[in-house]
Amino acid sequence: MDTASALKKLFALHNFGVKLGLENTINFLEYLGNPQKLLKTIHIAGSNGKGSTASFIASILQESGYRTGLYTSPHFIIFNERVVINGIQVSDEFISDFVTKHEAYIDEHQFTFFEVTTALAFKYFSEEEVDVCVIETGLGGRLDATNVLSPLAVVITSISYEHTNILGEKLQQIAAEKAAIIKSGAKVFTGRLPVEVERVVKKKCDKEVCELFKISNFVDEKENKLNLMNKLINLDEIKIPVKGGYQKYNAALAAMVISNSFPHINQEQIIRGIENTVVNTGLQGRYEYFHKSPTIIFDAAHNPDGVENFISEFKNECDNYRKKVLLFGAMQDKEIGTMLEKLRFCFDEIHITEIDYERSAKVDAIKTECERLGIDAVIEIEPVEFVTNFVNKEPEECLVVLGSIYLLGNIKAGMTINIT
Repeated sequence: MDTASALKKLFALHNFGVKLGLENTINFLEYLGNPQKLLKTIHIAGSNGKGSTASFIASILQESGYRTGLYTSPHFIIFNERVVINGIQVSDEFISDFVTKHEAYIDEHQFTFFEVTTALAFKYFSEEEVDVCVIETGLGGRLDATNVLSPLAVVITSISYEHTNILGEKLQQIAAEKAAIIKSGAKVFTGRLPVEVERVVKKKCDKEVCELFKISNFVDEKENKLNLMNKLINLDEIKIPVKGGYQKYNAALAAMVISNSFPHINQEQIIRGIENTVVNTGLQGRYEYFHKSPTIIFDAAHNPDGVENFISEFKNECDNYRKKVLLFGAMQDKEIGTMLEKLRFCFDEIHITEIDYERSAKVDAIKTECERLGIDAVIEIEPVEFVTNFVNKEPEECLVVLGSIYLLGNIKAGMTINIT
């Protein structure tokens, strides 16, 4: 099977939808020889910030001489982005060989896309003999296909309302789902969490006899200093390669994980790893300047908290633009109305579109939500063409493409112009 056929086969597994539960993954991994048991892992969950934090951690480890695996989702442009070792994506050959070899078994058991992708990643990392793997959960935690690990460390970046139809209507229920990746003996690290969420995480840590490290105990917000192993790092002096004040906390959380899990890694390696994260991991879509003059910003904010983070950063520069335009698209299970309500006052024009993905919110549904809110939104059937044409606008105009990573990825994949 060639690579194109293998990828077509993989993506066709989306037809089996999302299956919550670990039985399929456990059975597949046993069939593969349980490669996950050979891996030293850092397991990351969270509503926002998990991709950035995972990338910061992987970059620091790489700068410190570790052969580091990084598993994230979804991808922006090509599938290979999901499975990376020291910044190098999994090869087409491995993907095609894996799918070809196990096609009959996959078909027999009707595994989902994410179950197969997770097994592929674990098998690849084990065969490549990585030193440490940084693994991002897909959805939730308890029933996520990645939750078959015995990690060295568990990281919970943030918890807010999301996937309530699956994870629960209450914040404590969502917290319990994500905290379920905490395993006996692992060190547990948390970002800024609501008090009621902290209680859930603390209870789980006590049950599993895990040491808990909270970012609030390591960061002095007044001085903006990070205390690592009795050494102070001024967060303002680190050249964090992605914009957003909230990214300082993701970087600080990553540094906290490293300093307490790998105490021999020094301060210089931590700072260098943070500053080189984009180069080392290919991190993108986080307040990313896709084009300048006119300005085009890509941001993967996909829930209300993510939108608030975006707005807090955008306010620092929005007055520089004569005209501000939003192109918005999201998944159907997101709080679309809440996000649009927060965004409406930041833009002169709001354009909406539909993502080429089975879980995408239909553009008519988004339009209905806009009408309910009194937002005069313009439907864009061809988002790639819309963004391409915007490049020819006046230099002082700004377009923000925001919502799902799938929207950003579809546009990036379809662009044929040179981006500056």
